[in-house]
Amino acid sequence: MAERSTAAVDVADTSGEEPLTAKAGQATGDGAEAEKVSSTETDTAGTDDKGAEATDSKPPELHSGHKLARRYRLEECVTRLDGFSSWRAVDEKLRRAVGVHVLPADHPRARPVLSAARASALLGDPRFVQVLDAVEDNDLVYVVHEWLPDATELATVLANGPLEPHDAYQLVSQVSQAMAAAHREGLSHLRLTPSSVLRTESGQYRIRGLAVMAALRGISCEHPQRTDTEAIGALLYAALTQRWPYENDAYGLTGLPKGVGLIAPDQVRAGVHRGLSELAMRALVNDGATASRQEPACTTPDELAKAVAAMPRIRPPETAFSTPPPYQRTGYQQGSYGQPRGHNGQSVQATQPVAAPPPPLQSRTGKALKWSVSALLIAALGLGSWQLADTLLKRENDQDSPGNSQTAGGATKPDGKAIKIVDGAEYYPDGQPQHPDEARDTYDRDPSTYWRSKSYREGPDLNPAFKKGVGLVYDLGSKQRISTASIGLHYTGDHTTVTLYAADSLSPSEPLSSMQELGTAKTSGGTAKVTLKTPAKTRYVVVWITAMPYSPQDTYSGAGYKQGVTEVSFTS
Repeated sequence: MAERSTAAVDVADTSGEEPLTAKAGQATGDGAEAEKVSSTETDTAGTDDKGAEATDSKPPELHSGHKLARRYRLEECVTRLDGFSSWRAVDEKLRRAVGVHVLPADHPRARPVLSAARASALLGDPRFVQVLDAVEDNDLVYVVHEWLPDATELATVLANGPLEPHDAYQLVSQVSQAMAAAHREGLSHLRLTPSSVLRTESGQYRIRGLAVMAALRGISCEHPQRTDTEAIGALLYAALTQRWPYENDAYGLTGLPKGVGLIAPDQVRAGVHRGLSELAMRALVNDGATASRQEPACTTPDELAKAVAAMPRIRPPETAFSTPPPYQRTGYQQGSYGQPRGHNGQSVQATQPVAAPPPPLQSRTGKALKWSVSALLIAALGLGSWQLADTLLKRENDQDSPGNSQTAGGATKPDGKAIKIVDGAEYYPDGQPQHPDEARDTYDRDPSTYWRSKSYREGPDLNPAFKKGVGLVYDLGSKQRISTASIGLHYTGDHTTVTLYAADSLSPSEPLSSMQELGTAKTSGGTAKVTLKTPAKTRYVVVWITAMPYSPQDTYSGAGYKQGVTEVSFTS
């Protein structure tokens, strides 16, 4: 079973070899010559003897179907450049798509690539495409990373036109915050381009190739924070204008006219958000381009992120609902159906007025009938009221009588008292959470908020070999007697299976084998009700979902087998 959102491509893109500053040197199409990302940046491939050897180092003889470590099966070569190659592959152990960079162990950049990959993997920030493995095996060095089949490169997004202000705001906000977090850990990108930023179906942006892309290409820099900040400014500029902020065309975008220099985005295209336009110029900081601005230049991703946060929040555009056309009566209703047409082709409308229906029941017989019906209605209402009052009196007598407090079977009815949920968290014993920050939405008494799972390709029953289930764990404050549970479900269909377990703590990784199973329910509707055969006492309860219905794509996730939990309640 393959999860739809567990992988992303991070390949050595060969498009857009243009530098990210006005002073950058020109790079060749194959990337073998020196490439500069800023005026103080050097490329080891063109400045030392080891770099010269890099172009002579032959990539390993690999082909589709080749396996690395008896686990990663190479499927398609995406890039073959400068002594290394990038592949789309399959992790046969976990049955998911991955990306792999491969280069010879004697390649002069092999050691820097391994170091960069391992440092990037330690960051563990979900805003970056994750490095899954970095291995030196005999004569090969390879780096395995996520592959996101449902994500789209920013370059592809911009090919359809510039972004709306809200989308551009989200882009610069998310990317600047992610790069600020990376630089705090001593990591830089140095190759941040429209091909390095991916947008997922939920509108989130993820950055691929952190540290690894620069190591693969032998790029180094004296001021990495300045370089990455200017790159983010170029991304924002392109998102606002659909133009690359330099004279040369790159990444499928047209450059600025030669000899004009760097001009503000709101002067390139009408209707550009002025605040975002000024922010792009502050980030680019190219040859005094911000000299006429009052705000200081942003030279680090952290400064840029703070400048974005200080801006007034840009709200998403409201959904436009088209007004339906006014109701038009058809020709048949107007009486023109089958009528002869005049000399000009138009139908001849009927001129005879439609006769009004006669007043109802105005005769002597009609009046008598009306009085008879009225009398019958009055009698029926009186009889119904008497029967209702008699039923209510009997029910009160039954409730007051102590001998009638039991059901027909002799058992006392349960009180059905609601149990308060003190705390909750996501439960993921396999170490792969879904959306832990949304767990609190399942007991906030607001049905419009909910926790959601990711979207899976197989179902409704999850494949235990890949994913045994998804769930939540709740703290009731103290040991409580539980008899029933109600789990509100966001998606309906065939089918959802929910099982309750009594846990020992709020831990997200306590094994199910150590827990007591309380009850299970299977439903295709919007609520799963679990009734315990024997009420049990416990403080912690796990709600474990092992089957989810198929649902189409929505605002937050793609089409697939998925589920959301709106409100969870327990009764004694």
